Amino acid sequence: MSGALSHLRVLDLSRVLAGPWSSQILGDLGADVVKIERPAVGDDTRHWGPPFLKDDAGGETGEAAYFLAANRNKRSVTVDFTNPEGQAILRDLVAGCDVLVENFKVGGLKAYGLDYAALKAINPRLVYCSITGFGQTGPYANRAGYDYMVQGLGGLMSLTGRADDEVGAGPVKVGVALTDVLTGLYATTAILAALNHRDRTGEGQHIDMALLDVQVACLANQALNYLTTGVAPRRLGNAHPNIVPYQDFPTADGDIILTVGNDGQFRRFCEVAGRPEWADDPRFASNKARVAHRDVLVPLIRQVTVFRTTGEWVAQLEAAGVPCGPINDLEQVFADAQVQARALRIDLPHPLAGSVPSVASPIRLSQTPVDYRLAPPLLGQHTGEVLADWLAMPTERIDALRANGVI
Repeated sequence: MSGALSHLRVLDLSRVLAGPWSSQILGDLGADVVKIERPAVGDDTRHWGPPFLKDDAGGETGEAAYFLAANRNKRSVTVDFTNPEGQAILRDLVAGCDVLVENFKVGGLKAYGLDYAALKAINPRLVYCSITGFGQTGPYANRAGYDYMVQGLGGLMSLTGRADDEVGAGPVKVGVALTDVLTGLYATTAILAALNHRDRTGEGQHIDMALLDVQVACLANQALNYLTTGVAPRRLGNAHPNIVPYQDFPTADGDIILTVGNDGQFRRFCEVAGRPEWADDPRFASNKARVAHRDVLVPLIRQVTVFRTTGEWVAQLEAAGVPCGPINDLEQVFADAQVQARALRIDLPHPLAGSVPSVASPIRLSQTPVDYRLAPPLLGQHTGEVLADWLAMPTERIDALRANGVI
């Protein structure tokens, strides 16, 4: 059974995370993704370690875990496109491909004749996705942009960290490069939309994706909390600005997350907690009232939750239909029964390590399921293979290009 995108060819000129995350999704869905890398150097994240993948003897392979996270289902081709012969190879590859993903600075590929205008002339059906920190226009367009910087500039860090009235309050970044990941997801959505347009019209197009745009868009309810009131939201730690109780609470052996989404759930929580009178207290009877009186209610709940273990609370609240859960570290995550039942860890054959772990795609399609065909590639692992496959290039020509350092 072939993947939903098995008819597509994708050139991935991107590095680090946002672009590779998008092209990995396309590869998971069946596209033939060719990752173009610099000879001898490759994607920056190949070197972002430790940790590095270990071989069967426990030695380091030199393959950084960071790189492995975003580059499965791709073939690696090394091309020096600062060299005119390398540029010609990429133009030949573009002529037969459907999508190109790149994250160079604005105008960075124009000097090599690899910008959208130049490649559109070769392949008018090309969907060309540019990912930058700040987009192709505006006063910041020429600035370099990184996830951490954009989390701060784009407002996310103003909302993340200990509550403003707690000791040690201050902005904190999210523990993964969330803006990069979200940009990769939005880029994939845009690429699929552009391909759908092309299927109807025969016309490709340029996609302008910016980390800052994505970060601001993903402020979601917090952005509208500000835009409808003119008041910037304050940090609430693990609490929710619009729902109470919706945060972590201490237990006898750790913590529990309580996520009460409506008044019925709150009433059932009160019964399990042995405090049914709270549900009829005018200060707590509605979510609006609970938000207004969170400073009273939250300490009361904390006085109750500490007398049972996390496991006891989870079991009793789940039985009553009250959403809740533990705070797991990653060892506990991958040991979790639901995570294992959904097979969220997978292992792929790897030429240096025997096998490499990976995290499964969350996309579950009934007719065209995700196919894990390739482990993240070694640098240049597929150069000769792809040039022969896509361009029908003879072996002698490939050998000459390699001898001249072009590939």
